[in-house]
Amino acid sequence: MTGVDVASPRTADGISLRDVEWRIEPREFWVVGGLLSSGKTDLCLTAAGALPPARGSLRLFGEEVGGGFTQGQVNQRLRVGLVQDGGLLFRHLNVAENIALPLQYHHDATLEDVLPRLSAWLESTGLHDRALQPAGSVGRNWAQRAGLARACILEPELLVLDNPLTGLDPRHARWWLDTLGLLWRGHPLVSHRPMTLVVTCDDFRPWIAPGRRYALLRGRRFEPLSPTLDPGELPRLLLDEAP
Repeated sequence: MTGVDVASPRTADGISLRDVEWRIEPREFWVVGGLLSSGKTDLCLTAAGALPPARGSLRLFGEEVGGGFTQGQVNQRLRVGLVQDGGLLFRHLNVAENIALPLQYHHDATLEDVLPRLSAWLESTGLHDRALQPAGSVGRNWAQRAGLARACILEPELLVLDNPLTGLDPRHARWWLDTLGLLWRGHPLVSHRPMTLVVTCDDFRPWIAPGRRYALLRGRRFEPLSPTLDPGELPRLLLDEAP
């Protein structure tokens, strides 16, 4: 992002973040912290190419992101996976159909065609026994996992996750931290290829680990934090923004 104003339908002026300068290198793991209404969701949508910037330049894998949907632009966006808060499953489909949908749609395949990869993700996420349940009937813990499987089934190079730990119990939160760490290093289900990760959060503490980059959203600004910053300072920086 170069000089990007991040658009938002929730603010009076239609902008949630101003003048964002952000370069994500391959295989980085970014953790972006911000309080409620700081622009986390809008930033995720913009970084994934789903929300055009109000101003400035957004490039994905070296290519400018435009507002159209040519085949080239679709292929560019398919290199990015997006996991939205709560999973945002299609309630008229069951869990398995939600996960398989991107693979079926973009490869013109039947459910049977994609069954081997679908089954592998159902097993990996612990969703096998819930595969045939309507998406609207599964709890948040499991809907969030289904959202991850749906985002990863096309094996994206960049994975963007909006507040993935929100509302999860400690056992499920630990599963997420372990699984995302494995995706970053190279999960077997994505051909052992390390992913580039971006997660947003409202609490840095669960995300503190070696090798990660951190940024803060405050005052409608995106602030990358120094790699030399003591990670123990991260919770204080976020809480300093509290009223």
